[in-house]
Amino acid sequence: MFKPSLLTLAISSTLSSVVLFSNTASAQEQVVTKNKSLEVIEVTATRRSGSVQAAPLNITALDADVMKDQNISELADVARWVPGLTITDQGGREGSPIIVRGLNTNSSGPASDGGTVATYINEIPVSVDMRLVDIERVEVLIGPQGTLYGAGTLGGAIRYMLKAPELDYTSGEVYGDVFQTQESDSVGGEGGFIFNLPIIEDTLAIRTSLNLYKDPGFVDYNYVVREPGVSLSDPDWSNTDAVNNNLKQVKDANGETTTTGRISVRYKASESFEGTLNYFYQKQDSEGRSIVHSNSLNANNGLSDIIGKYESAYRYEEPRVKEDQLLSLELKADLGFAELVSATGISSFEAEGQRDQTDLLIRLDYGYEEFPAFSTFTREIDEVDTFTQELRLVSQSDSDFSWIVGGFYNKKDTDASSREFTPGFDQFAVDNFGATQLRPDALEYLEITSSKVTESALFGEVGYQVTDKLDITLGVRFYEYDVKSKAAFDFPLANTLYDGAGPNDIAINFEENAASDNGNLLKFNAKYQFNDTVMGYVTVSEGFRIGGSNGLVPCPVPLPDDQQTGCGKPDEMLFDADITTNYELGFKSTWFRSQLHFNAALFNVDWDNAQITGATAVGQLPYLSNAGSANAKGIEIATRAILSDSFSAYATYAYTKAELTSDAPFLFNADGSDGAADGDRLPGSPEHQFSLGINYQTDVFNDKTLDINYGLTAQSDVISKVGLRDNGEVLPGYSLSNISAKLTADAWSTTLYVDNMFNKYAVTSVRRSDADITSANGAEIQRNYGHYINRPLTVGIKFNYKFEI
Repeated sequence: MFKPSLLTLAISSTLSSVVLFSNTASAQEQVVTKNKSLEVIEVTATRRSGSVQAAPLNITALDADVMKDQNISELADVARWVPGLTITDQGGREGSPIIVRGLNTNSSGPASDGGTVATYINEIPVSVDMRLVDIERVEVLIGPQGTLYGAGTLGGAIRYMLKAPELDYTSGEVYGDVFQTQESDSVGGEGGFIFNLPIIEDTLAIRTSLNLYKDPGFVDYNYVVREPGVSLSDPDWSNTDAVNNNLKQVKDANGETTTTGRISVRYKASESFEGTLNYFYQKQDSEGRSIVHSNSLNANNGLSDIIGKYESAYRYEEPRVKEDQLLSLELKADLGFAELVSATGISSFEAEGQRDQTDLLIRLDYGYEEFPAFSTFTREIDEVDTFTQELRLVSQSDSDFSWIVGGFYNKKDTDASSREFTPGFDQFAVDNFGATQLRPDALEYLEITSSKVTESALFGEVGYQVTDKLDITLGVRFYEYDVKSKAAFDFPLANTLYDGAGPNDIAINFEENAASDNGNLLKFNAKYQFNDTVMGYVTVSEGFRIGGSNGLVPCPVPLPDDQQTGCGKPDEMLFDADITTNYELGFKSTWFRSQLHFNAALFNVDWDNAQITGATAVGQLPYLSNAGSANAKGIEIATRAILSDSFSAYATYAYTKAELTSDAPFLFNADGSDGAADGDRLPGSPEHQFSLGINYQTDVFNDKTLDINYGLTAQSDVISKVGLRDNGEVLPGYSLSNISAKLTADAWSTTLYVDNMFNKYAVTSVRRSDADITSANGAEIQRNYGHYINRPLTVGIKFNYKFEI
């Protein structure tokens, strides 16, 4: 329940004001005909500036006003308004899996660093789920974009377009947000500022922004061990004293604190040359996962009877700190016959986290479960440094021919380490297993990996205006990549306890692997302008994702059967690139003097050699491999309309049928004993998606505007495993409703909003499967299996103040 607070009083006050404003508006006798028309959103997705309605591809653009109206603050919010796009919000700790047109083979969506959609900040490819602060618009390109955007665009591309510094006026903005979420014990908030300052009028300007977001969380970790290696993680659940003596409660353990900032400097030397230097920074301090274990535990164990709907049963807190930085330089020169664009980016990513790893070691059956107080946790460090350079020429002549030609280079260096700790087990082994000495740091497993990926490409497109109504575009991208990796692992605890190694010894021997490939991607697009307001297009396009090495240590031959190890078998060492081919027929139309937009697209996507995630047969280490082929087909519809002087609406619908088109016998098991078959449905995304947004706008008090916005997003059921095999399950469909009332004056606005207004409890995805509910190896309970859930009902108030000098 909500607790009495200043927020409650503010909400009551605002509601009273809204009623007063509405009555005042109703009393007004004059009706002013405004002859509104739909705003035309300009995009640059085709590398040329043009409107969404004129672009011959399936693109959705959400500008700053739309995002504010629907309380869109992160990528997961964007997805609910883009037909064909699915993003499972797994909380701040996890990367949000991005799925387009159902192209996915994994239970919770593709990994955040290896998905089927590429993300960009302006011109630079990045892997960051950024807070949408000071954003001009978000462009979502649905369908493979391989020729212009390169690797990672199997399904599409998402571009965060930052607001550029203004050269001719000084402006500022301060804003704040206070909210409270049901099931949360604390109030959350967000606040920040934006400032734009011309240094030399019409020549040099700087723009800065800073945002602080604090989400207190709503999932409780109520079963955390008090003293690792001493406290029982599975006490007698019917004995309250035993539970309290061994376990502690951590309320709202999935919260996050995120700081986002940027500085941009724009220099316009002349009408034909300008450059923008951007520095972007985001630090996300997450407390834990948004996973709950209600209905996910062994029914024979007492914990399943007492755990709540918003509780996780993890034995350890699971914090993770992520830090993203991007320094980019974008230069544009008008050469007359063409525009020359240079985009240079240097980005870095660092993350350090901790998670409960107890279940993995229990499953491996090495005897750890015989220790009554056994529990283990893993600490992980990830570092990624990336350099990107793109040069391209875009023709500007009035000729019937148009063209784009460019080159791309990308280098990514990745270093990662994982350390598993088993507190107290060394003493237990000395007392019970005949071990001869202790291991003070309790380091059970150490894994270090490093990789370097270089990708280069030449790309181009040629367009020809065949007639006044028909345009044809051909595109190609020639690419090559090289992957070099090395990996090493050690089992310090076992070596110390049983093999005579010293109490602090670590033995690391790196094994190296390499992979490379090259190829080309093609594109064909024909655009036909039936009249001034109706356009049709047909597209055949390809996208790809690079292959590489899994960074595993090869398994020794013969494999020792009495020694703990983790390694890769020959067929687990490398994985190949996968490619999609998209066939799309669409049209875009504008009606009733630009008061109605109606766009639709039919698509058919073939996916070859699909990359999948799995766990090695020896040691259960994560790795990538390739499945068979798959196909996705369906329809996507988006419409916007002005219904009257006061009402406007926005709606989308998507139907996607995604399934395997060949058998994949090794999808779940290395021996092929339980694979998937031709015709099996792909997991992670719904077949049906729908969204509806309605805006009511009226003038109040003569000089102020009241906007009431209602948003409904809905989806059908999702399956967790391909074809519901390997203990897959059906996640029911659900709908969410949001509503807000915004009062706007010349310089300020205030908004009362309610998200998930009917407090829908929905499972958004699943971690692992109920096969992990087991008492094997003497363990009474397994907690790897769980469900991600959506945010409960949230009520908040926003305030915004803008000024110009």
